[in-house]
Amino acid sequence: MQKFLVFLGSVRDSTPPRPARLGLRVAWQCEKHLQEMGHAVELIDPLSIELPAAFKPHFAYAKSAAPEALDALAAKIEAADGYVMVSPEYNHSMSPALAHLLNHFGSSLFSYKPSAIVTYSAGQWGGARAAVNMRTFLSELGCLPVSAMIHLPQAQDILTEIGDFAEGIDAEAWQGYFGRTLAQLDWWAAAARAQRAVEGIPAAAPTFSRDPSQRNAP
Repeated sequence: MQKFLVFLGSVRDSTPPRPARLGLRVAWQCEKHLQEMGHAVELIDPLSIELPAAFKPHFAYAKSAAPEALDALAAKIEAADGYVMVSPEYNHSMSPALAHLLNHFGSSLFSYKPSAIVTYSAGQWGGARAAVNMRTFLSELGCLPVSAMIHLPQAQDILTEIGDFAEGIDAEAWQGYFGRTLAQLDWWAAAARAQRAVEGIPAAAPTFSRDPSQRNAP
């Protein structure tokens, strides 16, 4: 059994557009699918996390001085074997809510673990353009995205309010569509976990934990 975090990239709970909290349906389906694969899964909803009003990343606080909510989420990120990032599309980019939440944490917590990209929309594009931006973002965090992705156009017609597949669609086909991406995530998470246990983090490629100058060329 592996541990996965499903990050929901939306804090919008109002309408229009309808329905409100559409992304929860998508996140719940990802959560259910991974649980059926035998894994421990936790949904991370930014709407339920109290972030400081002024932006200050977790790693910028003195030890034991970070807000409790940031400390708790940092521990979950560090303990996880992989991540599912669920995002709508905003102006051809990933959700500001998701980027804002992830920006609170350094790459040392995410590094050498895989991620999966899941996008959705109430319209016809399924958030696919946001996924292009998400690949670079997640790669920089160190949780490299698997090659397969999940895009859900008109997600309100595909998933019910509790995240199940709706009647009248080809649920088996959609199950297989989700399964391809999440199977890749599972495989890479298991491989990375085993390698971390045997070799740890490569001495020649340590995670950055001090300041941006660690990235500088000589």
